[in-house]
Amino acid sequence: MKTIRDFKKAYADGRNVEEVLRGVWETIRDDNDGGIFILKASWEDVLAQIEGLDSEAPLYGVPFVAKDNIDVKGMPTTAACPEFSYDPEEPATVIRLLQEAGAVCFGKTNLDQFATGLVGVRTPHGAPKNGFDEEYLPGGSSCGSAIAVAKGLVAFSLGTDTAGSGRVPAAFNDLIGLKPSLGYISTRGVVDACKSLDCVSVFAHTCDDADEVLLVAGKYDAEEAWSRKPPEKWKRFSGKPKMGVPRRQDLQFFGWDAAEDLFDEAIEQFEGLDAEVVEISLEPFLKAAKLLYEGPWVTERYVGIREFIETKPEAVFPVTRQITEGGKTPLASDFFEARYKLAECKRLADQEMAKVDFIITPTTPRNYKVAEVLAEPVKLNSILGTYTNFMNLLDYSALALPAGMYEGRLPWGVTIFAHVGMDRALLELGSMYEQMIGRQKAAYFGLDGFDEVPIVVCGAHLEGMPLNWQLTKRGGTFLAKMKTEDCYRMYLVPAGDGMPDRPALVRVGKGQGVAIDCEVWSLSTEAFGDFTSMIPAPLGIGKVLMQEGVIHCGFIAEAIAMEGARDISEFGGWRGYVASLQ
Repeated sequence: MKTIRDFKKAYADGRNVEEVLRGVWETIRDDNDGGIFILKASWEDVLAQIEGLDSEAPLYGVPFVAKDNIDVKGMPTTAACPEFSYDPEEPATVIRLLQEAGAVCFGKTNLDQFATGLVGVRTPHGAPKNGFDEEYLPGGSSCGSAIAVAKGLVAFSLGTDTAGSGRVPAAFNDLIGLKPSLGYISTRGVVDACKSLDCVSVFAHTCDDADEVLLVAGKYDAEEAWSRKPPEKWKRFSGKPKMGVPRRQDLQFFGWDAAEDLFDEAIEQFEGLDAEVVEISLEPFLKAAKLLYEGPWVTERYVGIREFIETKPEAVFPVTRQITEGGKTPLASDFFEARYKLAECKRLADQEMAKVDFIITPTTPRNYKVAEVLAEPVKLNSILGTYTNFMNLLDYSALALPAGMYEGRLPWGVTIFAHVGMDRALLELGSMYEQMIGRQKAAYFGLDGFDEVPIVVCGAHLEGMPLNWQLTKRGGTFLAKMKTEDCYRMYLVPAGDGMPDRPALVRVGKGQGVAIDCEVWSLSTEAFGDFTSMIPAPLGIGKVLMQEGVIHCGFIAEAIAMEGARDISEFGGWRGYVASLQ
């Protein structure tokens, strides 16, 4: 089991939570990559978390791990610096919310010390191994969190992302990496890197899983000065979204020139999702990126651990100390000059963003061998952040997505990003992209929290069918092709009263029906009400059970629809029946 959905299905099938999580714990206990964990939870820790769990909780019995700069009560926080270790009195807000939602923490993971780096090797605990080629970087700073998910040890994990630490490891490990809008997931109980830019990130195998975590963890924290209220109703990309693609002169791959072909393929995949390409200039974004480590934000890293680094400098990893101590020297005037430069970058970047709905870039130009980075630790680390460093400085939401294998063997990825508050719009689009490239059979992305209602259609409202216009004229958006569970039969309702032939979907006993081909569309709440009010008997709208346990509103029929009607279930759906008439 790898995904949240896998665990939910196991429990729905009657498996015991203690039995399932014992298997997870034993797999983690026996894993021989010593670089993933700084602390593995004991079985007693796990049992204590299981006790009293509400089986109806949204993340009931779902295992996760947390980067070891995030406080988990009962587990020391070290930020990968043993002498910095302390025992938190309370869990970080994000941990509390996840545990209240039923998720179970299985340990604390390794990182570039004090979350300073994108490489994953700046740690006294030894770097975790890249699962595709051990000679290459695992990515950082959230290296352990990414590898734990990549190996299938847990369903999701928490990292942090100030300059790319939640996206670069995703790219190097074939994962989803969600960098939420700043402040949407509270950083209370997180060791500061750059406090004004820090955010908690999510690693998962699917966008659907990352969305489930965001819905639980994305809550306003009145005790945290940097917390922001997420939208009450999340926005979506409507119609044909405009995708910003950087000018070719703005892109560099630093020796991995073939990655440009992967980037072009990803653009084509998004075009296949009906995204319109608009060329944009990446120049103001790249200028902002340089400010992060060439400007006074390094001072903010120094401020975060000033007392510790001044009293115990020898305890800090050499490269980390070199970078952080550079923050001692900038003047207040340097800060204001940098702020003015950033404001100008933001003005120009927002002008480019105004042309589009979202922008796509490489997540990182390339990967490097561990030995290469040890020889040139600062220069090569900076290259990895080419397309990530600007994101929090410019205050955007971002999502890292897998985009194929470089030379057929090393994961590479792209990032889509947009304005603050578009986090779930990015996740929804990412979910459709995953389906497009074959990472999952169907997109199960829910519309909870959107001003939208998903609706299952199975007949004349299918795309290209006579009544599809009733959806499209109300702004309906196609979401996915799906099948029902095998507990439905389909009957033919003959044409009449100005309506064409159409099917009646009737639920029967499990195993007495077939899996029926359907489509899932979405309508705004207002449009949904208008649409359903026009449906004539014997059809109506009810709850339709789809495969994998998904339940959506959709077309169903009264039992009277079966009287004297032809059973057309053998065709597997309305399209199959229509094709049989040709």
